[in-house]
Amino acid sequence: MNLVLIHITRRIIKIFQGTYLLQTIRIRILVALLLMAMLTPPQSYCQEEKKIPDGTEGLYFKKHVYDSTTGLAKNLDDNEFDGKFSSFKIGMGLIYDFATYIQDDEFKQQMDSAGFDLGPTFKLRDFRVLGSGQLKTRRTLSFKFAFFYDGNLDTWLVRESGITIGVPELAGHIFIGRTKEGFSLVKVMNGHSPWGMERQMVLDPIPILADGIKWFGYLPKSRIFWNLGAFVDWISKGQGFSTFEWQYVARVGWLPLYDKQNHKVVHLAGNFRYGKPVDGKITLKSRPESNPTPLILNTGQFDAEHSWHIGGEAYYSNKRFLIGSEILTHNFYSDQSGDHKFYGGDVFIAYMISGNTRPYNTVGSIYGFVPQAKKSIFKGGAGQWEAVLKFSKYDLDDGVIKGGKFWRITPMVNWYLNKIIRWEFVYGYGIFERYNLKGKVQFFETRLQFSVL
Repeated sequence: MNLVLIHITRRIIKIFQGTYLLQTIRIRILVALLLMAMLTPPQSYCQEEKKIPDGTEGLYFKKHVYDSTTGLAKNLDDNEFDGKFSSFKIGMGLIYDFATYIQDDEFKQQMDSAGFDLGPTFKLRDFRVLGSGQLKTRRTLSFKFAFFYDGNLDTWLVRESGITIGVPELAGHIFIGRTKEGFSLVKVMNGHSPWGMERQMVLDPIPILADGIKWFGYLPKSRIFWNLGAFVDWISKGQGFSTFEWQYVARVGWLPLYDKQNHKVVHLAGNFRYGKPVDGKITLKSRPESNPTPLILNTGQFDAEHSWHIGGEAYYSNKRFLIGSEILTHNFYSDQSGDHKFYGGDVFIAYMISGNTRPYNTVGSIYGFVPQAKKSIFKGGAGQWEAVLKFSKYDLDDGVIKGGKFWRITPMVNWYLNKIIRWEFVYGYGIFERYNLKGKVQFFETRLQFSVL
């Protein structure tokens, strides 16, 4: 474990060398302190559930220690501070991957045609620094900002940043700034929290971020929830994630069953999105749910004046058991070159072998982070173990466009060593159809993830 951490630390330092950020905040010191904090056994504490206003980061836990003299609880928020006018919370996250493969001859030919040569790969997926807080005003008013190093693009980006305003008159909240559109439950979830290693392939055409405004809310009596958003690319134009000039998004759903006390949830929702691709053109690309693997699914650029995206989502959880599925279609329209339709989906089963259940958050209508284990490995315990089995498929072939088809089945195990460290062990078997070939590939992957959120 220590050798891996040293390797990760050196990789981060290499990224920052010569940058203004290194000179100003001394990233070497920050990384060292981060890793030390992650490996330091936490003090004993009780947990108080607390929701982040916009719901995108699920739940976090406010820590207390007991004063043996008074017998009362005292605050000990390691990364949260309480000021006169506002609270402030600082967080960091890091994801590091390893992948290797077994390829048959047809798959090797496909990779050669695409210009790729797959081999054992260590890769820093991302490193992020974020902050948030809530102003001490009569109306709920919170803020957040985040900076993110994208290992794929080798660049820094401003991630979710903006303000959330509580509007009880409208049974919800309004967010203004840069955020996730709200399309798809697993897409809205914080990237460190889902059960799988990566989100399913068919979600890739939906940008991870957008600039605009959204209104989200929940009615407790009827158990209806919604997310309505409008976004433009005035600020983000030219950045890699900004593939649409504007888009309108709606996610509307219902909880036929919501028994918080007994951890039972039935979640049903529909997603609808209408947008205009930048300059009337778009390219769809995807990795086969493996970040170290190249973008082997690729349509090339094609004309698209506007697009409709439609999806459905269904989830059921009962204590430690969770099953879910999302299916989507992406429809692109062009008067000059014709219309195109691409589709895909996934289905998965997850079971928490030991430890706590994954909570459901009605603020954002999503599942949150797995809570702290009763006994982490740093306190003599075994942490928490989660078993996952997932199947997903994505089809980027339509008419003259031959972007490829890929399906994959993935058994994996998530080990939550403590509330900060998660270690994933992943096997995948996939079949790829492209270049008039049908190739087979096996994935052997692991991911080490640190989340101080």
